[in-house]
Parts: sequence; C-alpha cells; structure tokens
Amino acid sequence: MASSSPSNSSSDHSLFSISLLSLYLITPMTFLSLQFFQAPYGKHFRPGWGPSLPPSIAWPTMESPTLFIPLSLFPFGQNRSNPIAVALISFYLLHYFHRTCLYPLYLRPARASARATFPLIIAFLAFVFNLLNAYLQTRWISHYADLENPGWWFWGRFLVGLAVFVSGFVLNVRSDLALVRLKREAGGGYKVPRGGMFELVSCPNYLGEAIEWLGWALMTWSWAGLAFFLYTCANLVPRARGHRRWYLEKFPEEYPKSRKAIIPFVY
Repeated sequence: MASSSPSNSSSDHSLFSISLLSLYLITPMTFLSLQFFQAPYGKHFRPGWGPSLPPSIAWPTMESPTLFIPLSLFPFGQNRSNPIAVALISFYLLHYFHRTCLYPLYLRPARASARATFPLIIAFLAFVFNLLNAYLQTRWISHYADLENPGWWFWGRFLVGLAVFVSGFVLNVRSDLALVRLKREAGGGYKVPRGGMFELVSCPNYLGEAIEWLGWALMTWSWAGLAFFLYTCANLVPRARGHRRWYLEKFPEEYPKSRKAIIPFVY
C-alpha cells in the first residue's frame, strides 16, 4: 500500500495538469470559432442541428457536473476540513446551484409551449466542458491549493475577489430574471430590454458572469481559476456581440445603436 500512494499522487497530478492544459488550449479555439459561428440556442436557434431539448431540461442536464463533481470530489481532498476551502467551494456551488436548479424553473413559465430549442449536441458539448472545468476548480481547491497559514496578501486578494464575485453574481442573476420576465411579457417572444445595465450593454447577464469568474480567479489565485475566467470571456464576448447584432437587425428603429455588447462604453 505504501508504494502505491506516490504513484496515485503522480497519476492524479498528471491528470490535473493535462486537464488544465486542455482548458487553456480550447480557450483560443473557442474564441476563434465563435467569430464565424453562433451557437444555435436561445434567440439564435435554427433547425438542422439534430434532436433538441426544451431549455428547462437542457440547462439542468448540461450544468449538472458543476454540482455532482464538487460534491463527489471535495470530501476526499486534503483541504476538505479547511474553512477557506469550504468557503471557496461554497461560492462556486452558489453560482451553479442557481444556474442548475433555479434558473431552469424560471424558464418554465416563460416558455409555456416547452418548445425544444436547445440542440442536444450543444448541451452535450457544454456537459463535457463542465465535467472538465468542475474537476479542475474542485481539485485545485480541495487538494492542490496551499491554504495553510494565509498571510495579509492572501486575505487582501481574497476579499477583493469576493467583492468582485458577489457584484458579478448579483448582476448576472438580476439580468437573467429581467430577461425571463420580459420574455413572459412578450408571450414567449422578444422585446428590447430597458433599464439598469441594459441601457449600457446588450448582455449585462454575460458581463455579470465574466465579473464573477474574474473574482473567482482573484480568490483562488490559481492557473485553474484564471483559465476559467479566460474561457468565460472567450465564450461570452462573441455571443454578446451576436446578441447585439441580432437586436439591431430585429429592432432597427427601437434598439439603441449606442448600446455596447458586453463592456460599457467600450465593446
């Protein structure tokens, strides 16, 4: 048994390193591909992508690894009893409990017809990404992060990161709820969003999510956290640009042309 422990540790570290490298490699690939391709779900749905699911089913299915991976892995990491690690994984789970369990409930009344507008292939790809990323974030916090005897530098960046994360979470959730309410008012169709951050950007929900994971990267101060933030931007920035273009085409007279895609006054 004693001789197997170093081997297991080495294998685990190799898996973690390969997974981390994979996330860094798919990030620029994702960004480049989305310059020419708009993922066909939501307002960009179009037929021809094979079997589809109702969004209220697709979201909890594809996001489920973000809950079952942390809940399965965290209790077996060497940091499982560390209060900082517990706090960190709790913030991660907070976001994904909302995204996996609550957000799909919001979609149900907004889409009474329960139309299947989420291609199964897109849900599958998202499921695979979430497997990879949930493993990386959880394993770093639960096992590889050095959280013993944190000094002033740790607490400084942790508190700044926490403030950034919470502000992003609030913006993300409030914007998502506003969009769901607007869709309900439109009888399942679309209207021009008004008020709050919607006056500055087309996708404050995406901006909020990017801010969240920037805060996460600061709190964890890890290559895994940075990779997650960069991938989030690579995925959401092109999609936000596509949303802005869609609104301008669908509501050419109504939609404010000064409204940016995701970064106020900039982009």
